[in-house]
Amino acid sequence: MVRAVSDRAFIPVRIAVLTVSDTRTPEDDRSGDTLAERIEAAGHVLCARAIVADDRDAIARQLRSWIADASVEAIISTGGTGLTGRDVTVEAHRDVYEKEIDAFGTIFTLVSMESIGTSAVQSRACAGVAGGTFLFALPGSPGACRDGWDRILAAQLDYRHRPCNFVEIMPRLDEHLRRK
Repeated sequence: MVRAVSDRAFIPVRIAVLTVSDTRTPEDDRSGDTLAERIEAAGHVLCARAIVADDRDAIARQLRSWIADASVEAIISTGGTGLTGRDVTVEAHRDVYEKEIDAFGTIFTLVSMESIGTSAVQSRACAGVAGGTFLFALPGSPGACRDGWDRILAAQLDYRHRPCNFVEIMPRLDEHLRRK
């Protein structure tokens, strides 16, 4: 549940969406479409979108490219978080993280339990921070993207959400990199 307060103005976040798949194209990327639609409907800016094959180095390269881009404040990937041999999105994310947001995966599992029961145990959704950018890895189904956005990210990427949210700490994410 989003607990918005009226004394704060909404701050749009510039978000990139990465679909990780060997088979998806822009024409049939339902999970990427689900995220893009929700991001824009919430008032945020969809600043980039890409599809990358299930290749750890290619995924990490795309993440690093967006992390280096000052116009990207958050990245949401979809796909490649499962247990099969081709599922390497989590490893690619962790290759670039400076800090992991450990509770994200736990909360995602709890949310998923309500939708898919014990099958939620097969997801390795994760999140972290790198170069002042938030990164979130969601499973590749539209339902998982809906759950991740509607039940977690919509609130945490809304500056009006209390008692705290990701947006209010954005200016301090890279403070360790700035000269004192």
